[in-house]
Amino acid sequence: MKSFAATFPRAFLLALTLVLPLALSMSADRGLAGEVESAYSKIRLEACAVASPPSEEGTDGGSWICPGYQDIPVRVAEGDLRMFVSFGPQAGDEIAAVQTFPNFNTINETLEWRLRGGVPFATILRWFLDAPDGGRPDEVLVVTQLGAGVTCHVAYVDARANGNANALARQAADDLAGSHDCNQMPRVIGRPGVLAR
Repeated sequence: MKSFAATFPRAFLLALTLVLPLALSMSADRGLAGEVESAYSKIRLEACAVASPPSEEGTDGGSWICPGYQDIPVRVAEGDLRMFVSFGPQAGDEIAAVQTFPNFNTINETLEWRLRGGVPFATILRWFLDAPDGGRPDEVLVVTQLGAGVTCHVAYVDARANGNANALARQAADDLAGSHDCNQMPRVIGRPGVLAR
């Protein structure tokens, strides 16, 4: 019986020994690039740069540029007792810059960034919505996709109606961010709770 080496030309075997390690290395790199993880930053307005001061009439609370993960700009604005949060060098021009809720609202200071291969592709931020009856504020996790010209809300999760709200928000970020059409309404994930009103 002929040996394996005798069956194939030497040139083919040489090419195989050179190409196979390279192919395996490229496959490993693609695997690393696909890993998804979280990083966190804080939104502390007192530490942010004022982009526009509050209006004298009091209807516009102003806007701030805060440092985010890898120094990605985070634009926070307040108007008519509602918050707006957007991201990137042109954050004020992104759709996220005009997205908020009908209820008066505020935001949490902890911002979660979803990273794929170390590159941020989405954020998750908890918003507190004033309850119509003046009771305990409702809580909604807002998932925002990142990208020049496509930074917008992609999903909402009622944090009180869903015991696994953080996991749902992360899954929504991983599944929807990067492919969501900003002309479409954000998806409601899990039990709608306050989002059904």
